[in-house]
Amino acid sequence: MTAIQAISEPPRVALPVPPATAHPCSRSLLSVTSLAVDDVSAILRLATELEDQEPAARAQRLAHRRVALLFYESSTRTRTSFELAAKGLGADTALISSQSSSIEKGESLKDTGITLRALGAECIILRHLSSGAPYLLAKATGLPVLNAGDGMHEHPSQALLDVRTMLRALGRSENAPGETLLQGITVAITGDILHSRVARSNALLLPRLGARVLLCGPPALLPDAALDLGPGITIERDFDRALARAQIVMMLRIQKERLTGVHIDLDEYTTRYQLHGERLRTSAPQAIVMHPGPMIRGLEITSDVADGPQSVIAEQVRNGVAIRMALIHRALISEPGMTAPKARPAKTPTSRKASPGRKAAGKAPAGKASGD
Repeated sequence: MTAIQAISEPPRVALPVPPATAHPCSRSLLSVTSLAVDDVSAILRLATELEDQEPAARAQRLAHRRVALLFYESSTRTRTSFELAAKGLGADTALISSQSSSIEKGESLKDTGITLRALGAECIILRHLSSGAPYLLAKATGLPVLNAGDGMHEHPSQALLDVRTMLRALGRSENAPGETLLQGITVAITGDILHSRVARSNALLLPRLGARVLLCGPPALLPDAALDLGPGITIERDFDRALARAQIVMMLRIQKERLTGVHIDLDEYTTRYQLHGERLRTSAPQAIVMHPGPMIRGLEITSDVADGPQSVIAEQVRNGVAIRMALIHRALISEPGMTAPKARPAKTPTSRKASPGRKAAGKAPAGKASGD
């Protein structure tokens, strides 16, 4: 099975995360692991600079540069904010979806990318249902590729906008040394960790910025293999205990479309892991509440919490435009202070099956993950 193969059932094979040097253009963003901590700080500063700039002047930065948005999955927040970000910088955009292009006729990702390059695209923003797709596209085209979510692998721009949201909600400076940005902060990520590219990107990034990450959920949605993501990560099965330790709570939806072969009693799940007003008041009365969307109100979170004073969910959406402006600018304009990732030895793909208790929570499994 290749890293670009889509499957219709839960993954049975663990594939290694492609190395950061697998793409020819260091201005791509395919994984948070390709970012040095100083890069994260530079992106945060650039996002604020662009957001604060007078719109007419900002629109001259990338005037008439060409950005293609290639989306193989439905999206509201990610697609719209990337498009608004590109247009806010003055770029010309083209949106290509799998339902209204030659993709529907069977055209491969490689050929679609080569076609977009021939049409003048200078950067491609890719959302794909299969893990590893952005690596293939970057290699095939030589263009900067921004990963807007690939299967159950990663969602780098979401993790970056989440960091910006956390810092602002906590009243912390974006100018602190990168490794101390979230020092002393505990972030509890709760829900369907196994299928969540958002959880994976955050778990890979936040500890490098000084945070502690608590992953919370039932074993069927949070296998012990999640600990293999790296240092600074622990698993807490008891949601109330996780809440009591956290300054930030990030809720994730259950991806029902990916539960084939996984038995979840939704009534029991709601009882144990739903974030409702009483639970929040009792266990985490000061915690900041986040959710990457889309939310399933009444399942993982109730409306009184989602719309309540501790929620920064709308701020996450707003911060997405500034962060994605910075990423598009970075992709098309070389910025001083941006550090190219160091070369790493390439990993050899393996088709060795994961043991039952060690599902590929920390790997890049081929397969779909929906949502933003």
